[in-house]
Amino acid sequence: MPAGLAIEIFPSDLKKSLRFYTHHLGFSLQKDGGTYAYVKKDNIFIIMVESDFGDKRAEIERLRQPPTGFEIVIEVDDLEAERDALVAKRIKLLEDITLRSWGMKDFRLLDPHGYFLRYTGHQSQQKWD
Repeated sequence: MPAGLAIEIFPSDLKKSLRFYTHHLGFSLQKDGGTYAYVKKDNIFIIMVESDFGDKRAEIERLRQPPTGFEIVIEVDDLEAERDALVAKRIKLLEDITLRSWGMKDFRLLDPHGYFLRYTGHQSQQKWD
């Protein structure tokens, strides 16, 4: 069996995260265990475990973003169509489609708990200079 990858995130409001990922980003709910859940879209797997950080929430969410945190990279067939679909759902982009110095295009947004999402075209479709 080939290797796989699942990302686990720790939102303070699981229901809010589930709504965002399923209703706005098109993930399907695979399991909801009350304080944890699992969503899937194609071969992308995200596990969510509700975690209460109390008064440190704003600082934790700031630290989730680059350069100190990480980004969840989602490769899609049609970058422009994906962007248009999200904007139609009133998802606020941090940055619209941009051609990067390394030759790839992407756009960026935050989920409701400060996790950084970068949408890009499939690497096999990108031109590396």
